[in-house]
Amino acid sequence: MDLDYVLPLRWDDDSGLDELTAYLRGLARHVRVVVVDGSPAGLFERHARRWRDLALHVPPDAGLRFANGKVAGVTTGLRLARADRVVIADDDVRYDVAGLRRMHTLLAGADLVRPQNYFDPAPWHARWDTARTLLNRGLGADYPGTFGLRREFFLRMGGYDGDVLFENLELIRTVRAHDGIEIHDPGLYVRRLPCDVRRFWSQRVRQAYDDLAQPARMGLFLAVLPAVAAGLARGRWGALLAGAGLVVGLAEAGRRRAGGRRVFPGSASLFAPVWVLERATCSWLAVGAALTGGVPYAGRRLGTAAHSPRGLRERRRQAGGSGSLAARKPATLCEPSQNGLTDDRPHRHSATVALPGSIGTPS
Repeated sequence: MDLDYVLPLRWDDDSGLDELTAYLRGLARHVRVVVVDGSPAGLFERHARRWRDLALHVPPDAGLRFANGKVAGVTTGLRLARADRVVIADDDVRYDVAGLRRMHTLLAGADLVRPQNYFDPAPWHARWDTARTLLNRGLGADYPGTFGLRREFFLRMGGYDGDVLFENLELIRTVRAHDGIEIHDPGLYVRRLPCDVRRFWSQRVRQAYDDLAQPARMGLFLAVLPAVAAGLARGRWGALLAGAGLVVGLAEAGRRRAGGRRVFPGSASLFAPVWVLERATCSWLAVGAALTGGVPYAGRRLGTAAHSPRGLRERRRQAGGSGSLAARKPATLCEPSQNGLTDDRPHRHSATVALPGSIGTPS
């Protein structure tokens, strides 16, 4: 198929090298692969030797000094891609052939395609994080670690801002600001490998910081702890249990959407109240980080989660309707952030499609 696969990565160790190499070997049979590798020199050279016959392996463009290294990797890869239809994916994403073919088909009618990630295997901390995914699906859409993009559209809009923490939301909003066609397919399931427990805990506040780009949601989460404390003080156990049950029900609705029971474990819905309390706690810590200059991120602080849709439309207008929205502030490269929360409200140019039950089975 005429499809390119762009993989931005930055590794500090090679513990997953054999598994990723096997995945790239399978990918290379079906698509052209571009690996944009921001790893230190020693690791970069080792990767170059292992992937010489599997992928175009390059460092990020030296002129892209974004604070978020993933954006530099994506931009470099889109510039080097040969096909107009391109998949971008984090290093823990694992497509099967059916998923690649479905993405290729959807990109025929869209500028941006959003599939749905799921964890496999699913240890306890992956199920905890899956509760976030299920709530997002129950309310609208989740943010995956992979997208389909039309290269010509991406280059024409000038890329997207690389000095933000929540780069996935920034990309989505930038496409929308340029009147791009977005398809969200909640039934296009793409496997994702879970991180280890240590990394899971390290991401809690950083992921909560993403909510600063969605003020209404941040306000909702900030209200949770005071509401729970008031309920406990007044002994309103029934109301608290009803609230927890409502959250579990919403997560379960997200799990059942578009055949999700095939890939999401039922126990993940039970983690939903726990995840809400975690996010409510970390939201206050995120506000504290914002008041002190931003969230710590790869040796520096990032203050901006993502730009508002209105701000991006205004930047496009000032650029004459077709200028670049990419940031120009120099910064050192750092590793990509994880996914955010729920989607913005649907835009006029968005489309949602359902996938037939026979497509999207786990790899």
